[in-house]
Amino acid sequence: MKITSATFETSAVRPSQYPPATMPEIAFAGRSNVGKSSLINTLLNRRRLVKTSSTPGKTRLINFFAINNAFYFVDLPGYGYAKVSMEERKKWGPMIEAYLSSRPTLRGVALLQDIRRMPGTEEVELFEFLADMRLPILVVLTKADKLSKNKQAVQGRLIRQQLHLKENEVVLFSAKNRQGVDALWDMIQILVCAESMDNKES
Repeated sequence: MKITSATFETSAVRPSQYPPATMPEIAFAGRSNVGKSSLINTLLNRRRLVKTSSTPGKTRLINFFAINNAFYFVDLPGYGYAKVSMEERKKWGPMIEAYLSSRPTLRGVALLQDIRRMPGTEEVELFEFLADMRLPILVVLTKADKLSKNKQAVQGRLIRQQLHLKENEVVLFSAKNRQGVDALWDMIQILVCAESMDNKES
């Protein structure tokens, strides 16, 4: 996809702070330090639109980015081993759940998983929550460049088996060498171009 504009729109912690629900949205979720910021920047051909950090837990708000004035990318706070207070981490679950369960223009969720790890309890629970919500899930195995092609194939198959997914339901991705960029964009475009937007039906 040709990116003509990509701008930060707003940050939010509650529905009243979300931008107007006028454009389709794709959300990005995953464990802290899984590579969400790098993935979004790579997709958009931007170096620093989304701030990256080697310190887990830097994304603590729901961040909205307007793409081509046609749809939003929504960067959700990472979960897992982030070095933040337990009190703050407890706030993230309800904040993310409120967004995922209430946003009428949400068209799908890219669920990021480090290809070198097997999905843990948190990943499986989020996957099942999204499935129960009947939200399209784009499973993206990040940091694929860290493994050889043979190991990518083996690990990808094990993760697909755990989540009961077919091969074409998972994208192997690398921000370093841009592996999987085109495949992921193809999946995103199908979702954002769908004509089933709730606000158009009203």
